Amino acid sequence: MASPQDICVAITDRFGASIQQTLAQDKHPRVHVSTDTWLELATFLKTDSAMSFDWLSCLTGMDYAADALMAIVVDLFSTTHKHRFAVKVYAPRKAPTFPTVSHLWKTANWHEREAADLLGMTFSGHPNPRRILLADDWVGHPLRKDYIFPREVNGIPGSVELDWQQSAD
Repeated sequence: MASPQDICVAITDRFGASIQQTLAQDKHPRVHVSTDTWLELATFLKTDSAMSFDWLSCLTGMDYAADALMAIVVDLFSTTHKHRFAVKVYAPRKAPTFPTVSHLWKTANWHEREAADLLGMTFSGHPNPRRILLADDWVGHPLRKDYIFPREVNGIPGSVELDWQQSAD
């Protein structure tokens, strides 16, 4: 089992300046990269015998509206070596496009579709980029920080406004 420090060293030795940040000592050990580095790094983490990250346990989308960025956080596990590590991949919020890794880890297929549906991210090369959670006619992406929840969807109320003063009586 490689320690998070060992994994960070192996990654920085291989990818050098393209690694934006390493956080080996964090409670969630990870490296930060841009989309330009992600696919090559993912391939290395999956295929390198010392890494052997054969399970993508989670891919989560994040909206950093104040910084005009979006990110995916990818949690990986090696069933061979029993080590865990994560990668945070940043993209501009205006065009959050990430290369798909669904050909490396089958579980990425649905995780990427969920991030696309709820946050408006695009995963280039994804084999099945259709919506997974929301109706095809849904407008917008509900997990974006600037999303305004609709008052009504197909005749069904989307929210109920309460007069808190009146409800407290």
